[in-house]
Amino acid sequence: MSVDPNKYSKNKDIKPETAMSGILAALKMGLLILGLIGIAMEIFREDGWLKTLLAKLFQSTTTMLFIPVIIFGLWLLNRMMSSNKKGEINKSGDLPMYIMMGIGAYYLFKLITTGGF
Repeated sequence: MSVDPNKYSKNKDIKPETAMSGILAALKMGLLILGLIGIAMEIFREDGWLKTLLAKLFQSTTTMLFIPVIIFGLWLLNRMMSSNKKGEINKSGDLPMYIMMGIGAYYLFKLITTGGF
């Protein structure tokens, strides 16, 4: 059994992360967290989205029929965002991250201009 002396030569072109890429990653993470906090506050406040949605959804039996449609839509969205093969990377999976970063930017702007969510 022989060991290839150049088994790591394929990695010679890989560059380490720069300080700027680390700062950008931290900013992206901050926007994601700010977006999650902002949405959580909108959902769980006194007359928030959750209370309004559940009130409208359980208003009558006709609107309750939308529950299976919503579940099917969420399942279909999950199928579209997931990759087909185990080794394959699907770029559309990054879409929720970018949407959440946009929401985080909105709440950051709102926090700076009004002083609160």
